[in-house]
Amino acid sequence: MPLPRRSRAKAIAVTSPVSHPRPQKRDILEDEARFLRSWFERPLVTGAVTPSGRMLARTMASYVDPRLTGPVIELGPGTGPVTDALVRRGIAPERLVLVEYNPDFCKLLRRRFPKATVLQGDAYDIRATLAGVVDEPACATISSLPLFTKPLEQRLDLLSAVHDLMHPDAPFVQFTYAVVPPIPAKSTTYTASRSNKVWLNLPPARVWVYRRP
Repeated sequence: MPLPRRSRAKAIAVTSPVSHPRPQKRDILEDEARFLRSWFERPLVTGAVTPSGRMLARTMASYVDPRLTGPVIELGPGTGPVTDALVRRGIAPERLVLVEYNPDFCKLLRRRFPKATVLQGDAYDIRATLAGVVDEPACATISSLPLFTKPLEQRLDLLSAVHDLMHPDAPFVQFTYAVVPPIPAKSTTYTASRSNKVWLNLPPARVWVYRRP
């Protein structure tokens, strides 16, 4: 199914789909229950009550070009809806580096994506977390982190650290439910663009893409 056009977003054509079984309805319901339980236990860490919807996950994955070399880093993958969208996009699971803080989600991710590298660690200390793991520039970073729970200075430091780990002009992709961008759109050190509102997500969300020229 072709991606919708976006007025300001820079998306790349979808490659041929890969064989990957879709999550069953029972799995989706169990994931929602896991997210809700995790949110009650650690609301500032999980940030969302339910996993990202299929359309939001597909929108985030659309900014990754499978033809580019290097790993794809995913921050806060949770139960893996965006991870699944990346595999369907054409990213080989072996290229995925998943950084998740919740140990229960890590176990689930290792079971669902056995060929991916799953790290239990702090995404906000990404330099230390990925030390000795990523040995070549990444082609993209996809984030589902609840950035608004952190001070702006920490968000900017994360963006700078991630850009240091990637190819020039590689995207840092972040979704938000908020009206304002999770990281300020105007800067002299990076560019920012946004997707159209993903109304089919619950709640509706928007994707922001940050690049270092």
